[in-house]
Amino acid sequence: MLYDPFFYFCAVPAILLMGLSKGGFGGGLGGFSLPLLLLVMPPLQAAAIMLPLLCLADLTGFKAYYGKWSWRILRIILPGAVVGTLIGWVLFEYLPAALMLVLIGLISAGYALYQLFGLSKRTAEKSRGSQWQGWFWSGVSGVTSFVAHAGGPPLQIYMLPLRLPKETFIATTNLFFLLVNLIKLGPYFLLGQFSSSNLWLCVVLAPCVPIGVYSGIYLQRRVDINTFYMLLQVFLFLTGSLLIYQGLRSL
Repeated sequence: MLYDPFFYFCAVPAILLMGLSKGGFGGGLGGFSLPLLLLVMPPLQAAAIMLPLLCLADLTGFKAYYGKWSWRILRIILPGAVVGTLIGWVLFEYLPAALMLVLIGLISAGYALYQLFGLSKRTAEKSRGSQWQGWFWSGVSGVTSFVAHAGGPPLQIYMLPLRLPKETFIATTNLFFLLVNLIKLGPYFLLGQFSSSNLWLCVVLAPCVPIGVYSGIYLQRRVDINTFYMLLQVFLFLTGSLLIYQGLRSL
């Protein structure tokens, strides 16, 4: 695989896109990275390779957005994420990842359309900052993040209506997933996902991560907040559609 040009043709754009998404759009396009890797490797190997690279991207974003997160939001979403991650670990061998991708894809794409056409403005105002919604969607995010690295869409369903400042949104999302992904490292190791060959592939692809993250930061600083949120909703719809396709293809 290390000497296969087609591997790099798929893997390098996947990691650059993941980094760009993490650095500039709160992970909004991250759902495209794993499907690209699935073109050149089995699902379990792709997930194992992605996890250390996701941690590296989160750490790079942590440095760039240090101190700009919202502790009020994190106090709501982190407990749900821990519980959801543990549930994902316990059910890892029993949950059909393909079915989960379809369900999350349908919810995400439907919600994005709901937002894009302005149908949820009144509802969003009434439920802004709802603690139970934060617990629920962060819990779902923890489960889907562990099983399929698809934790972004459920979290965005809670985060988008909050209309946080751009850098606060990205910083809060990045710190959330930094902690979730660090928690996942131990269980993934115990599940035997970190072989020497997988770790070597991580090392080879690691230089793409900061390039992607800092490219995302550059782009984020050049869009206004209304465009930023419109793009996030479009990305959520595209990611949801891709998750539906990937899940149906795997069933």
